[in-house]
Order: sequence, then structure tokens, then C-alpha cells
Amino acid sequence: MHGKAIVVSPMALFFLASVFAFGGDKAEVKGMIIARTGETLIVKSGQGTTTVVLTDDTTTRDDKGLFGLEKLPMSTVVLIPGLKVDVDGMPDDQGRVVAKTITVDGDDLETAEMIQSGLHPTAEQVAANVQAIEANRGNIAANKVQLAAQKENIETNQQNIASNKQQIERNIKDIEENTNRFTALSEYAVKAEATVNFEVGSTNIAAKDQIELRELANTATRLKGYIIEVTGYADSTGNPAINTKLSEDRAKAVITYLMQKGEVPVRHIVAPGAMGEYGAAAPNETEAGRAENRRVEVKVLVNKGIAGS
Repeated sequence: MHGKAIVVSPMALFFLASVFAFGGDKAEVKGMIIARTGETLIVKSGQGTTTVVLTDDTTTRDDKGLFGLEKLPMSTVVLIPGLKVDVDGMPDDQGRVVAKTITVDGDDLETAEMIQSGLHPTAEQVAANVQAIEANRGNIAANKVQLAAQKENIETNQQNIASNKQQIERNIKDIEENTNRFTALSEYAVKAEATVNFEVGSTNIAAKDQIELRELANTATRLKGYIIEVTGYADSTGNPAINTKLSEDRAKAVITYLMQKGEVPVRHIVAPGAMGEYGAAAPNETEAGRAENRRVEVKVLVNKGIAGS
């Protein structure tokens, strides 16, 4: 019986080479890159996945020409997911393959690049989405801080509103008290009065008026429950605002004189009124009328109930 010859075709040998990794100090991996992270590749073959390590000594080349006899060097940057590779190297103690030579097919590289071109925008979008998520988290945290601050502001505003409400109530009470005080003046009887006249722009009290003020103070201090009302005026010469200030200064000058020379306690004096050029006693068109308007009116008042009138 004649023996049969076993013929192994080159395609069969190629298939066997792609399936088996040789032991010893050499290793071969044939498959497709499914992931790359820096210096490592994850290559998927029929036996599973293998981690391939790239080093400075790793050479990448492209098989071209008839029977793959022409070898063209390439950069490792072409090692992208989707590319079929033939890796020759050595195993390390972690079960990885340290690549010595990586052979690629130029035609397959074009296909991988087209695949990668579709994956790359997706990866960028994923990265962008991750960034957006992180940004949103930051915004959420910032919003929480702002909400907390706004809550504090609301509480502060509520406290301010309550405080303002109390202040408004106090102001209303003060206004009512002052209104009642001045309204109550109509309930007073005039027991003595004097008019002090001034020169243009002056707050000096003339000698004759000083005598009159001392007499008025003497009368007032002998009365029970008296108050002294002091109101200042000015003529229409000059600026109205200046005239108002001038009328106030004249009233203060009279009050000071009553306190110092007339020995009138300040608690018996009503806050000075400043009428400015308003409330004229005479026409301001004449010199005599203007002289009459430059004045301070002083009245000694006693409550009608106390006075018995």
C-alpha cells in the first residue's frame, strides 16, 4: 500500500499561524486592535484578547508588494482601533506581549481609518458629554449655594421687613405725637408775646429786643406749665433756601438768649420753627415791609385747662 502524501497549502499555514502563539521566548498575536490606551493595545484574536505593550524599540511596518516581500516602515500612530495587526514580540511576567514588530496591511489601514473617522467624533461627543455633565454638576452645586444664599437673603429681608415695620410704627407714633403736640397748641392761651426784628442777613438781637425778651422770660417763669413757642422769618431778599436757614438761625439765637439771659429751661421751649420768607407780616415790595418780615415771633403759652380760661 502506498503512503499518502500530506500537502499543506500556504493558506493553511497562514491560518495556523494566526491561531497559535509560540511558546518559549517569543510570542505572536494576530487579530484586530479593539482599544488603545497610550503605550498598550488590546488585540482581539480567535483565542481571546491580548494586551500588547509598545516600547521605543517597537517597529511598525506595512506588508506591500508580491507575497508581502516589500516592507515599509510606519509610525505607531497608525495603530488605531479596527486595524488588523500581526504582532511579534516577547511575553512578560504579566502575561502581556511586548511588541518587537507590528505588521499591518495598508489596505486594511484605510478601512480602519474610515471606521475610526466614524468613531472619533463619537468619542469626542462622549468626552464633550462627560465635560457637560461635570459642568452641570458644578452648576448644580453653584445653584445650591446660590439658593442657600438667596434663602439667607430672604430670611434677612424678612427680618428687615419686620424691623422696618416696627420702625414705621414708631415713626407713625412719633408723627402722631408731634401732630398732637402742635395741634394741642390751639388749646393753649397766649400769656405773653414779643417780636424781635433783625437787620438784613443778621442774627444779632438788638438791645431793645433783649430787654423785651428778658421781660417775657420773667413773665413765663412765674407761670405754671408754660411753654415758649419760637418761630423765625426772613424777607424775600436772596435765595429761598438761604432765607429758610437764616430764619432758623434767628430763632436759635432767640432761644439761646432766653436760656442764657432769661434762665428759661430748654424743656419749656418748643423746637424752633423756620418759615423763611413764607408767612410774611407785611409786603416784601417795600423796605419797611421787608424790615417787618425779618423777625422772630415769641409766644408764652399755657394750657387753657391749667390757666382756668
